[in-house]
Amino acid sequence: MYNGLIDRLERDCVLTFDEYLTLIEHRDECRDYLAQKAAAVRDRIYGKRVFIRGLIEFSNYCKNNCYYCGIRAENRNLQRYRLTVDEILNCADSGYSLGFRTFVLQGGEDTHYSDEDFCKVITTIKQKYPECAVTLSLGERSFESYKALKEAGADRYLLRHETCNKEHYEKLHPAAMSYANRMRCIDDLKSLGYQVGVGFMVGSPYQTNDDLANEMLFIKQVNPQMVGIGPFIPHRDTPFGDRTAGTAELTTFMLSLIRLTLPNVLLPATTALGTIDPMGREKGIMAGANVLMPNLSPADAKSKYMLYDGKICTGDEAAQCVECLKLRIEKTGCHIVTDRGDYINQR
Repeated sequence: MYNGLIDRLERDCVLTFDEYLTLIEHRDECRDYLAQKAAAVRDRIYGKRVFIRGLIEFSNYCKNNCYYCGIRAENRNLQRYRLTVDEILNCADSGYSLGFRTFVLQGGEDTHYSDEDFCKVITTIKQKYPECAVTLSLGERSFESYKALKEAGADRYLLRHETCNKEHYEKLHPAAMSYANRMRCIDDLKSLGYQVGVGFMVGSPYQTNDDLANEMLFIKQVNPQMVGIGPFIPHRDTPFGDRTAGTAELTTFMLSLIRLTLPNVLLPATTALGTIDPMGREKGIMAGANVLMPNLSPADAKSKYMLYDGKICTGDEAAQCVECLKLRIEKTGCHIVTDRGDYINQR
């Protein structure tokens, strides 16, 4: 029965809510078959290539107070930092010399930086390295801001929606944050022509299997070019510090479901997945993922960008050890490549 549902998902790229829920609730009985199908679909479209993105975590200041996040504004135990425009550009220069052809600028919603600052970073990178892509992950901004950044040359934008359930969203965020505004931002990004990435936490507090089934219908409707998911991992200095973490097992299962629902999607095996399980990123690749994001940030910044406890930030997470990461990924039967890794729009 379950294999039949998976075969139909592979063919039609969508199931009903009840069918997604059935697979999620009986995943122990079908996970291997699902992962095999997901990897085969990825291989058909992208081959066995795994794309690497150079992640630049430019600031851990944030104006928001999300209940799950270690860099929330009210965390007084965090040593804050922010990179200058020149320091961000130096990270990109180092990454280019290592073979990176996509740079991801990610930080808290830090009001210290103006649109002009980000536009300078984007235009400088694009002028120096016109063959490279620039991805932004700067949170919620105005339409005018998104437009300016796009006109400066930004290619992609990652904005994890965290949950498609409004009531669930309100349990994860303070009243000052709005589910409707998060959805507005995603719509704005799509209308401006960005390659858009959304995503959610797996195993977050109050999340149900019903929520996960609805996530599949939501991402099918949004039809993004990228989906970033990872297990919820608690941070001790947040309101959810004592909550139970999500699992690599459920996260990799959801990666496979996403791959069959959106066959062409660019799908990361995230740092959080590698944190919760030492083999998490490899398991993500074998489940159908095809993106990794090693960290290009300066060494002293990596240890301070703590969204959750225990984040891996040394060894083969460091960009300088990309060769080690290549060897690990080769054991999955895939291999890392250093091109832009653009979205392929084909069946």
